[in-house]
Formats: sequence, structure tokens, C-alpha cells
Amino acid sequence: MVIRRGTSADIPDLMALERQAPAAAHWSREQYQSAFSVDAPSRVLLIIEKDAGIQGFIVGRALDKEWEIENVVVSESVRRHRLGSRLVQEFLALARGRGAEEIFLEVRESNLAARRLYEKSGFSQSSKRKSYYHQPQEDAIVYQLGLT
Repeated sequence: MVIRRGTSADIPDLMALERQAPAAAHWSREQYQSAFSVDAPSRVLLIIEKDAGIQGFIVGRALDKEWEIENVVVSESVRRHRLGSRLVQEFLALARGRGAEEIFLEVRESNLAARRLYEKSGFSQSSKRKSYYHQPQEDAIVYQLGLT
């Protein structure tokens, strides 16, 4: 397994992988493209891959000392192999190295696997956002992790 920075050439594979994960945030090609734009806010997209190709990814952005995890997707065929944990830990290390003081994220209330992943990574539930998600409509749980 190798973790590397994503590139715009990865967009078709990222979209295909994300479409297989119903609980993931579904981005358009333009949204992914903007993640690689030099005009975009500071974004990080990390990919975990092995011989069979891309197995998962995490995308987030830096907002000065506060960072946000925007999406984490792991291929269904390799779930429960700690790939999500590896991606989150790599993202946290990168954020720490760049001076982040806090990381936050939103997750569907029903996405128990993701919530367990974040809690095992040290995140704490901080609030709830009513009807944050659509298709289907659902509340979001906001998690935070202090790094200082």
C-alpha cells in the first residue's frame, strides 16, 4: 500500500470509487477539478493505492489553523482493512506539520462506520446540524479534534 498526493488525472477513478459509496459526499467533476486548481483554497487530496489501483482517498482543506475533512472513501472490497484509518492518520500528520490547531468534519448521523473511525482517531462530537444532507435528508454530526 502506498499513500500519495492525488492529481487531476485521478479524477475519473475518484468519481467511480465515490459512486460505489452511498454515504460519501458525491462531488461533480468540476468540484474535483477545483480541488487541484491553483486558485482554490488550500486543499489536500491523498490516495491510498496498491497493485489493483486506487483503494481509497481523503480530501480536505486548510482554513488557516483550522482544517476540514471533506470526504473519505474506501473501496467496499477493502473496508475493515484499516485503510480509512491510515488515510485519516496521514491527513492528521500533514495538518499538524502545517501548523493546524483543529480539524473538523461533518458526517451523516446514520454512517456508524465512519463515526467509529473518527472516534477511534480521537475526534469528539461537538454538535449536530439539522437536515444538513439531502438525498436522503439527514442530520450531520459535527466532529472536532484539537491538535494543540
